[in-house]
Amino acid sequence: MSFLVIGECVADIVREPGAADVVHPGGSPANVAYGLARLGRETTLLTQLADDPSGRLIAAHLAGAGVRVAVGGVPARTPSAVVSLDARGRAAYAFDIAWTLTAGEPPATPGPVRHVHLGSVAAVTAPGAATVLALTGRLRPAATVSYDPNVRPALMGDRAEAVARVERCVALADLVKASDEDLAWLHPGEPPEEVAARWLALGPAVVLVTRGGDGSLAVTREHTVAAGAPPVAVVDTVGAGDSFMSAVLDALAGRDRAGLAALGPAALAALLVRAGAAASVTVARSGARPPDRAELEAALAAG
Repeated sequence: MSFLVIGECVADIVREPGAADVVHPGGSPANVAYGLARLGRETTLLTQLADDPSGRLIAAHLAGAGVRVAVGGVPARTPSAVVSLDARGRAAYAFDIAWTLTAGEPPATPGPVRHVHLGSVAAVTAPGAATVLALTGRLRPAATVSYDPNVRPALMGDRAEAVARVERCVALADLVKASDEDLAWLHPGEPPEEVAARWLALGPAVVLVTRGGDGSLAVTREHTVAAGAPPVAVVDTVGAGDSFMSAVLDALAGRDRAGLAALGPAALAALLVRAGAAASVTVARSGARPPDRAELEAALAAG
């Protein structure tokens, strides 16, 4: 099975009190692609990278996991984000990102594309977002689709317009993952379960909500299932949601739309536990470093 991830790469400049800046490869879609490849999945990332030190760092990082990189237009510089960590490892972001993905045919992949993942800045930022949505629409008849809004308020503009852009992506997707922080910004004061139910009415079969140390939720038209988060000493939270997403896609690989719609409570609970274990590995070490399959299985065995 071949995965196509569409979205941005970002050089994360991690800044914390009393320490020198450290640059990590990042960007939510790039992290998801990297996590899938670490789990042994054939993965292509359609993205933008400049031929600069950050771009070369990210390209080498992705290649090291086996991600095939297709570049849709070369920007003036590789996007970057200053990631400021507080004393508890929680991240705040300041961005220098442009997204101008150019139109074209789907990139070559090792096999037929059976799943497309999109998200974050690339799915909602003009002018490149139009290319993302058009390509996803062309591939959707033969591929399932997942979406993670990964909301960055500093880049979202007017809230009502941002909600409309996000919901266009939700309507394209079969599976949506969002954090409770995403939902709180998009729909202030609304319980996550209510937002998830409204999103399900737009088309997805499954909506997952991550809640940091409080665990996660899976909501379908028939079921709502919750799972706790495994105890872990947090180094930082960078990339935790992306590791969760990669583990979800890995676990569901091969399921078609009917298979996603048929997920029952036991399968949903197992999915949340597995994805939560992947996120726990990532938060226990610096940067967006998702587990490989051996590390994921070890985390699950440790409980």
